[in-house]
Amino acid sequence: MKRIGIVLLLSLVISQAFTQEAQNIAGIWWNDKKTSKIEIKEENGKFSGTVIYINPEKYVNGEPEKDFNNPDPKLKTRSRLGLQILSGLKFHVSDNEWQGGRIYDPDNGKTYNCYAWFGQDPNVLYLKGYVVGIKWLGRSTTWTRVAN
Repeated sequence: MKRIGIVLLLSLVISQAFTQEAQNIAGIWWNDKKTSKIEIKEENGKFSGTVIYINPEKYVNGEPEKDFNNPDPKLKTRSRLGLQILSGLKFHVSDNEWQGGRIYDPDNGKTYNCYAWFGQDPNVLYLKGYVVGIKWLGRSTTWTRVAN
């Protein structure tokens, strides 16, 4: 009985450690061009990212850019501010990365499969969007955590 208690306690501690590691992606990030900030949050065990700031220099007629490259004509007039561009990322302990996500590029109106990981610096997030399930066939970007 004592062993079961120890195993359960260890399982809880390990589970908490993995949960904390998975949460490392949460926060506010500058995109690679430092023109917008994306807030990544967890929702039901998966992480998504929404544009929460656009540099006013990118505004058109005093308003944030529209999603004019979207292939859906009904969405071309929506604002890029408030746009969810990242969804479905789930942390995979074995690979030490977030996988199974989708990333939308408003610059070309396309959505890609994606995954994300950290290098040595937990304030630099690497993301790679790819097509047709081939990870090496894609494009990478680097986001930088916004300093508090």
